[in-house]
Amino acid sequence: MSTTAIPALDHEGEPVPTGPHRRSVLSRIEDGALTLLALLGVVCIIATIAAFALNLSLIMFKTGSMSPTIPTGSLAVVRQIPASDIKVDDVTTVSRGEGQLPVTHRVVSVTPIGGGSYSIEMKGDANDSPDARPYEVTEVKKVLWHAPGLAYAVSAVSQPEYMAAITVVASLLVVWAFWPRKQQ
Repeated sequence: MSTTAIPALDHEGEPVPTGPHRRSVLSRIEDGALTLLALLGVVCIIATIAAFALNLSLIMFKTGSMSPTIPTGSLAVVRQIPASDIKVDDVTTVSRGEGQLPVTHRVVSVTPIGGGSYSIEMKGDANDSPDARPYEVTEVKKVLWHAPGLAYAVSAVSQPEYMAAITVVASLLVVWAFWPRKQQ
């Protein structure tokens, strides 16, 4: 008398894999986590290449002079442009000189002064009057995009203890990803 095993069926009537072909839930979670981390790595690489190729950088807003448009704690993507491309209503970052932090405000007037230099008058959206004096510039950083509150997260992650923890976790993930597994 011969007996034939009846395969177990899933909720759709399909046979449920058994034996070496059956994947555990943990294996699927591992694969999903590794795929997500790989995608995140690709995004980081693309963002880094784009930052260099397009001359992009990040700035953090520590004051509320541009509120409510750009509140305190915002993170912004800026691109360096020549002064000849500045337009009224652009939000730009300019240097204030040696030993001072740059200022990011809205351009209210642009006047060419020769030799590729321009005099720009700027005003913070939350300020009642323009900045004390115009800025003489040959190039500025133009705000392209901003995200409220993101500067706090970037600032926190930039602390040495968090950077060390991120490095250790990333190292452990790499070891875990390449650790030999039993063949099933």
